[in-house]
Amino acid sequence: MPTMLRIVRLIACAGIAVLAAAAPAAAQTAENAYRLESPDGRIAVTVRAADRLRYDVALRGRVVMPDCACVLRVDDAAVGLAPRIAATTERRVDGHVTPPVPQKAARIPERYHELRLVLAGGGAAVFRAYNEGIAYRFETAIPRDRVTVWNEEAEFRFAGDCAVFYPREDGFFSHNEREFVRLPLPDVTAAMLASLPAVVAAPGGVRLAVAESDLADYPGLWLRGNGRDGLAATFPPLPLETRLAGDRHLRVTRTADHIAVTAGTRTYPWRLVAVAERDADLITNPLVYLLAAPSQVADTTWIRPGKVAWDWWNALNLAGVDFPAGVNTATYKHYIDFAAVHGIEYVILDEGWYPLGDLLRVVPELDMDALAAYARSRGVGLILWVIWQTLDDQFDAAFDRFERWGIRGIKVDFMQRDDQPVINFYHRVCREAARRRMVVDFHGAVRPAIMTRTWPNLLATEGVRGLEQSKWCADANPEHDVTLPFTRMLLGPMDYTPGAMRNAARASFAPVFEQPMSQGTRCHQLAMYVVYESPLQMLCDSPALYAREPEAMAWLRAVPTVWDETVVLDARIGDYVAVARRRGDEWFVGGMTDWTPRELTIDLSFLPPGSFTLTAWADGANAGRWGSDFLMTEQVVDRNSQLAVRLAAGGGWAARIRPARP
Repeated sequence: MPTMLRIVRLIACAGIAVLAAAAPAAAQTAENAYRLESPDGRIAVTVRAADRLRYDVALRGRVVMPDCACVLRVDDAAVGLAPRIAATTERRVDGHVTPPVPQKAARIPERYHELRLVLAGGGAAVFRAYNEGIAYRFETAIPRDRVTVWNEEAEFRFAGDCAVFYPREDGFFSHNEREFVRLPLPDVTAAMLASLPAVVAAPGGVRLAVAESDLADYPGLWLRGNGRDGLAATFPPLPLETRLAGDRHLRVTRTADHIAVTAGTRTYPWRLVAVAERDADLITNPLVYLLAAPSQVADTTWIRPGKVAWDWWNALNLAGVDFPAGVNTATYKHYIDFAAVHGIEYVILDEGWYPLGDLLRVVPELDMDALAAYARSRGVGLILWVIWQTLDDQFDAAFDRFERWGIRGIKVDFMQRDDQPVINFYHRVCREAARRRMVVDFHGAVRPAIMTRTWPNLLATEGVRGLEQSKWCADANPEHDVTLPFTRMLLGPMDYTPGAMRNAARASFAPVFEQPMSQGTRCHQLAMYVVYESPLQMLCDSPALYAREPEAMAWLRAVPTVWDETVVLDARIGDYVAVARRRGDEWFVGGMTDWTPRELTIDLSFLPPGSFTLTAWADGANAGRWGSDFLMTEQVVDRNSQLAVRLAAGGGWAARIRPARP
């Protein structure tokens, strides 16, 4: 095997050991190719200077991505087109990252080998090989403040008979709330647009997920098929004119013939492929987070992840109160009381609190000053829903008003775009919110999910076909639910908004906007709080329904929203998933299935030595007919225990495991 690097010095920085090397650094073949291996040697990238900058990806010696290509066209240059390599530099990194707001883990190993290719005529390309996949990016050093990026070519080709879980889109104007439909890769044509990620199912059970990271001052990456063996990049062009349709849909009506105008000297976003030999490895894959720019928030101690009592999904339906429920002060004080009693950190005021189009006014039924003071007195933070264009129009004044009220967060909605100006808007909102110590939840787009390392106050992002769909259609079903952990969740936190207390079997589900229900069982919903990553996790249903469900509330009070450790116990994309996550000395387990009833073996060997009390929420004997049927049980277990867990159709299982007290 060729020598990977010639080491010249060791540098220690921020918990990372960096091994730097002088050129020539990588093994160079007679064909002017450079080979880069992952630290564990399983994954190899061979980069070639041909008609374009081309590369192959091999896993355990078998090429899984042959003859991929990349070119960046900026001003009058085409970086990567007919390239000549002027110099190379390599690095080894062996360290860790400690997220201010943990998602998968409190400490993430960061190990990679990097090859930087300096191209004759200007520009550079940087490739990295991680144990979890590969990534590359372009760099330019053009001595001009602003340059035009005409296009970026990125061709991802796959070897063998492949399928792809493909989030097909109708156009660049989208909420990105898509199904990940499994299609034969040759059936995906250039006419079929998709957002991210696309997860390719390759021979031998290998999964190859295409995504991006470190996106700033640039449009988001989208994909099209080639009708054969691959996917190709495409990007929303730079908008020149827009038109507001209704009160919130700002559509692009005229575009430029280029995708961005940006700084001449900069790094460009990472294009990455997560490589997994088991479906389970997709759930723990950290590449999107690791490749993002480090935190831009100096002091993160104030950032408070947690759970949210949400008003909109349950249509503000309350019972047993002596006031008319609705968008009014009394109703939200009731939500605040509910949150305070159950240790829920936030209450959200969704659509209706302000007259649409003006964030500086409040509807007459709400006394925001009194409500904010009441929330503070009860230790509950308020989060305000806003339409993005209105926030953009009233940016400084709105933030000033929110800060004066003591608002702790904002939920920004309806962007439905990720062209360059909207990407810049995401960063601007997170920066301003951090300056005023507010958390952020973006709905109406998927792209902010990849920005949570850069902006730790960005706690959640929608861009997912979530539970809200059950108010008007049947698309948020159990099969979809057990596809998301392997697809959408690869990008980062997802605000699916679980917690439904009306739970329907397949035959009895109906979309009811004012009194919605979920598909699948009660325990399917409870398990989502472990399976789905979101440091800002909603409780979507009414306080009135939760009050009738003390056993369910025992789980919802206890389950954390951030985690120290994650172990995937068993998983198959689109079929089932079982995940264990640790917070402190407690473990929480969530298991979910599609519409197929099944039995899972929960192996507790991840536990440390000692005895533990396991409290379980399990599908009841009739859960397949009546989705709300469940049993709450308790038993003593240890690391040698194996539990046979039966899941009903659309079912689930949830468990809290605590050290046994003497």
